[in-house]
Amino acid sequence: MSFDQLGAELQARKEQSLYRQRRILQSPQAAEVIVDGKPCLAFCSNDYLGLANHPDVIAALKKGADTYGVGGGASHLVNGHSQAHHALEEELAEFTGRPRALLFSTGYMANIGAVNALLDKRDAVFQDRVNHASLLDAGLLSGARFQRFLHNDADNLNTRLQRTDARRKLVVCDGVFSMDGDLAELPAICKTASEHNAWVMVDDAHGFGCIGQQGRGTADHFGLGGDQVQVLVGTLGKSFGTSGAFVAGSEELIETLIQHARTYIYTTSMSPAIASATRASLKLLQEDEWRREKLNHLIDRFRRGCEQLGLPLMDSPTPIQPILVGEADRAMAISAALEAKGIFIGAIRPPTVPQGAARLRVTLSATHTDEQLDRLLGALGEVMTGREP
Repeated sequence: MSFDQLGAELQARKEQSLYRQRRILQSPQAAEVIVDGKPCLAFCSNDYLGLANHPDVIAALKKGADTYGVGGGASHLVNGHSQAHHALEEELAEFTGRPRALLFSTGYMANIGAVNALLDKRDAVFQDRVNHASLLDAGLLSGARFQRFLHNDADNLNTRLQRTDARRKLVVCDGVFSMDGDLAELPAICKTASEHNAWVMVDDAHGFGCIGQQGRGTADHFGLGGDQVQVLVGTLGKSFGTSGAFVAGSEELIETLIQHARTYIYTTSMSPAIASATRASLKLLQEDEWRREKLNHLIDRFRRGCEQLGLPLMDSPTPIQPILVGEADRAMAISAALEAKGIFIGAIRPPTVPQGAARLRVTLSATHTDEQLDRLLGALGEVMTGREP
């Protein structure tokens, strides 16, 4: 049997401006990068604090490789749980104010593992409608009764919780929503969940480093601890500048994940050198308050510039600043026009976002300068409005 049918489907995606293509990065993550051989000013990285190419993090990676080697060598439960992994887990637990933390190889695996270790067909999971794909997939794979509540709507969540007779109830949301850039209304969500004896799981992939005291995330920003957010997930490939993920929570939660989370049990551990590098980035993330101050300055400057241009921004106080465009073909055309001016920004299209809600997803980093941001605003003005700010 041939793949002709798949070829036709791929061609249809191209005609609908939905085809996805990989670009080749030929430089370290930075404000200025080389993509497919061309120098660009990049505004599409998750390296919010500029730690992915920090010399201290690089040095820690090299030292970790010299000490522990490169490969994990086995799963954590066989022979792959190194001292570097263990020390990082202890430091992440202290950072999040939770008793324990558990490392996973990716954020996707952390979300799949946590939800599926806690729930089965006797249970129910309630997810914000705009949650990340990894959270939605986790809920669907668990076999639990799956419902999506209206975005940041605790009243709608309450209505859905009232109707369930499930054994266990888990409410799941992002801390910072990755395509919109807004914060979860965690106080209201946690209060509603508590009234129905439901657990709350927050994936704060985009919140850690940028939000809260010393970058401790969205739950910290709202003053919520382990009694309100029982399952706290973070990724290390964004503000931390490395790779991997973790789940933080109670002793009982972490031991349950060690026993039942298949994405933890049945995979080789992350490189111990990466764990060593992350220990260095965690220290920088907490100590360098200027990075968050710089981000907040850039966010304010960008939003004021877009307001002057009349560009439709979403209500985001975070480094994720989406510009709504509408149709996928227009988003692709604008992205290409910006790239011709040396500005690299990805166009986000369905199915990642709803039909008619394609956007340019601008992301800011503490490594960007005011001059680089003004260059971005100037290019946006020329391409999208025919004028500069």
